[in-house]
Amino acid sequence: MSPVSPLYVSRFSAWAPGLDRLELWQEWAADNREIPGAGEGPALEFTDPLFRRRLSLVSRMTIQVLHDLLLPGEDPKILFFSFRGEITQQLRINQGLIEEHTVRPAVFSLSVFNTPVALATIALNLRAGYTAIYPGEGRFTTGLWAAAAPVSAGDTERMVLVYADESAPEEYGPLRPRENGSLALGAILSSRNSEGALPLEAADGTSPENFLRSLLQREAPYGSP
Repeated sequence: MSPVSPLYVSRFSAWAPGLDRLELWQEWAADNREIPGAGEGPALEFTDPLFRRRLSLVSRMTIQVLHDLLLPGEDPKILFFSFRGEITQQLRINQGLIEEHTVRPAVFSLSVFNTPVALATIALNLRAGYTAIYPGEGRFTTGLWAAAAPVSAGDTERMVLVYADESAPEEYGPLRPRENGSLALGAILSSRNSEGALPLEAADGTSPENFLRSLLQREAPYGSP
């Protein structure tokens, strides 16, 4: 199902281990690079060292893509979604229950589904609010249209879509998804056809990789100017 009125992507950003610049993402879109399943997270040098000390990869990537996407002083509403959430933190909880028969508060506090976007709003001093959803059956389209709906309905002029997932740990074995790369992306969806903006197309939303590839191939504006 497509939105009622035309919507546009005015800017986007993306981050994966080893893919942190537009030219590298362009190489990926041309099939000259792959999204890795694991790797170091972004340094987040714009945050306090104590704040970022225990952050997971998915939280770090979420903070980074929003930092790269938004201009100073911008404070839009955010729709965050993920297929796996804080899966590494959740695994640590399960391991603690099995091995120690207890849950450490520090691990639990960073394991809930909305942790990445909540931490991003703290790191970037964003106050407009966010929604976090889990799109059932791995459907990227569900998250995409959830972000597009309030803009299409006229409830807001723009909405920031943020998707992020880290690779499922090896302990999950055959349960690990086939598409198991670590990736985060953000996009500003707007009802205004600003300079350089691209129309949002229904076919863009079949997967996070397809959505990102479409934006790159159609040369949508990347990052904050």
